[in-house]
Amino acid sequence: PEGPISAAIIAGGIGALALGVVTTLAEASTRVADGLEWSKRVGPLSGKTIVAVIVWLLAWCVLHLVYRNRPFETRRALIIALVLIALGVLGTFPEFFQLFAAE
Repeated sequence: PEGPISAAIIAGGIGALALGVVTTLAEASTRVADGLEWSKRVGPLSGKTIVAVIVWLLAWCVLHLVYRNRPFETRRALIIALVLIALGVLGTFPEFFQLFAAE
């Protein structure tokens, strides 16, 4: 079964999307940005990356449990992951997240 492989691929896309969403939220809200500042030297980036990694690991665990014994096309998983990665990358572009900047 290709389920575990597909779970890992899709989880990578979910992690990338999480980074884009957290980056945009931090730009939209100073409260969120302050909450993500887990290291003064690094700033909000420390929280953004840690949250994205946690989301990725949780998604991988859950998807692995769901798809571990199921056939799941890796091509379909790759398409899903590429869409999620594209959305995640979009969320990290300043031209995009500055549209939501807190004034």
